[in-house]
Amino acid sequence: MVQTAEELFSTGLERYSNGEPIGELIPTFKTLCDRVPKSSPAWTCLAWLYLLDSKPELAYKASSRAVKLNPQDPQARVNLAIAMVESGKKGVREHIEIAQQILTISDELRDEVKDSIADGFKRKPDWKSLQKVQDWLFA
Repeated sequence: MVQTAEELFSTGLERYSNGEPIGELIPTFKTLCDRVPKSSPAWTCLAWLYLLDSKPELAYKASSRAVKLNPQDPQARVNLAIAMVESGKKGVREHIEIAQQILTISDELRDEVKDSIADGFKRKPDWKSLQKVQDWLFA
């Protein structure tokens, strides 16, 4: 039985929450992005997985796509900023500033980003670029 895109997304998030290895989740989210190429949440998740898997160039491409599809998603901007720091690209400040603006007007989104950052440190404790982005966002 073929899963719908929504089922694939939900199953992928559940597997992530249950601690499944990142390398096993990436193909699921790549498939999802292929099936629903205009899904910003799918691209945002794929970018996060690439970041956790230390693949900043792939994360940069996926997070750029997510930001293009939904410029108001602070998590997509955070992912893009991390990918840019890790791959030495310029222009990080713009994405940090836009994410900060969004986070100041939405407590819910601010909490989601903080939870995501905490999860990132749990999965990758000495993540220097995540620490930089966190410091910039919440300074």
